[in-house]
Amino acid sequence: MSVADTTTHTPGSLPNVVLVHGAFADGSGWRAVYDRLTARGHRVTIVQNPLTSLADDVAATRRVLDLQEGPTILVAHSWGGTVITEAGDHPNVAGLVYVSAIAPDVGETTSQQYEGFAATPDFVINVGEDGFGFLDHDRFMTGFAHDASEADAAFLRDSQIPINMAAFGEKLEHAAWRTTPSWAVIPTEDRAFDGAMLRHMAERIGATVTEVRASHAVFLTQSDIVAETIERAADSVLSPRS
Repeated sequence: MSVADTTTHTPGSLPNVVLVHGAFADGSGWRAVYDRLTARGHRVTIVQNPLTSLADDVAATRRVLDLQEGPTILVAHSWGGTVITEAGDHPNVAGLVYVSAIAPDVGETTSQQYEGFAATPDFVINVGEDGFGFLDHDRFMTGFAHDASEADAAFLRDSQIPINMAAFGEKLEHAAWRTTPSWAVIPTEDRAFDGAMLRHMAERIGATVTEVRASHAVFLTQSDIVAETIERAADSVLSPRS
């Protein structure tokens, strides 16, 4: 399948898609991906993570997964990768798609995934006295969405949700990628994650990888590629390899 294919489908004939946003963002950034997938006939639901703890974000995701009827492709960006790794053991999940996303193992934390990889000095987090962090206002576009238009980058910046930084230190109890097929979209100009870290995680989980020239906001700036990757995951669910 490809987003270039204009074939339409009967509603319910394709796998469902659930989209999970990352830290410093909300679900509105998925709009272009949502439009492309719903136009093809997928039922698409967007999780709004509270970003208050790993457990809270996992609960929000599982709540949406409970609403799905039939196989579902679970997709995440950035911190959302940790969330779907934990929540993806849900019986409705048939495939995982990591879009510049973290993929820890059981007993690991999100913070541990950075160890041994290059720092990303353009990605600046300002943490308040309450322990919640925002991306720096003045450096948001440079660190998060340098290939977006100024208007789109400003909207992302001004709609960001702060995350409880303690969530990055919470250990996982499940690793859905161990039993569920995975795909990964890796942006080659990501300034939030070292590209070597993303490739390392994708290799460890056995993901089918698509690399694309994009920033960390790849879900917005390369939405066609992201949607196409999700379509390939859905196609695999419909026609599993023997």
